[in-house]
Amino acid sequence: AQVLLESGGGSVQAGGSLTLSCIVSAYDISRKCVGWFRQAPGKEREGVVQKSTASGATNYADSALGRFTISHDAAKNIVYLRINSLKPEDSAMYFCAARTGSFCVGFEAGSFAYWGQGTQVTVSS
Repeated sequence: AQVLLESGGGSVQAGGSLTLSCIVSAYDISRKCVGWFRQAPGKEREGVVQKSTASGATNYADSALGRFTISHDAAKNIVYLRINSLKPEDSAMYFCAARTGSFCVGFEAGSFAYWGQGTQVTVSS
């Protein structure tokens, strides 16, 4: 069965950094569109960044530009999200997701077929 398992979240002070990991089981990410979303309490899930692992093309949300970096390790089948200069408004549950296809067209959550359970990031001021 398809499994995405996130880790790396935690409680940090503003200005700190975190690297989130998403281990993908039973699914080869080498030619897929993968992404990270986040959802804060009372808010809708929003896309942070997506990446085509085949082409390397990335698409960052405006709020993620400059501080967030997506990467992946094809050999280990892991997707990473590095977040620098964390802000309290970055506090949310972070989810990794994967599409069935290679292309990252659009950025709607409904375009992603597979989801992890999420990892919580809490940033204190």
